[in-house]
Amino acid sequence: MDKKQARSRRSRKTRVRIALQRATRLVVSRSNCHIYAQIIAPEGDRVLASASTLEADVRRDGKGGGNKAAAEIVGARIAEKAKALGIEAVAFDRSGFRFHGRVKALADAARAGGLKF
Repeated sequence: MDKKQARSRRSRKTRVRIALQRATRLVVSRSNCHIYAQIIAPEGDRVLASASTLEADVRRDGKGGGNKAAAEIVGARIAEKAKALGIEAVAFDRSGFRFHGRVKALADAARAGGLKF
C-alpha cells in the first residue's frame, strides 16, 4: 500500500464515522502550496462555508500559503464564517492527513475562534 492509498483508506474510515453521527463537518485539505477548509452540511450535499490560502484577504495577511502561519489564518477565517452562520460544533475531518503541522495549526486556530470539535 502506498501513501495515497493509505491516506484514502484513513479518510474513508473517518467519513463513514462522521456520516453515522449526522454531524456538520469541517473538512481540511492541503497541497504543498495551499491549505483549504470547508464546512459541509450533515447531509453532505452542500458546502456551507469555505476558506483557503487562495483568498485575497489571506494572501494579504500571510506570507505564502504552505506554512503554519497561513493555516492559522485560514482556521480563524473558517471559524468566523461558521459563527456568522450560527454553527458552533463540527466534526473535524482531516481527510486522512496526520494531525500535526499545518493541519494541527488550522484546527487549533478554529478552536480558538470558537468552534467546538
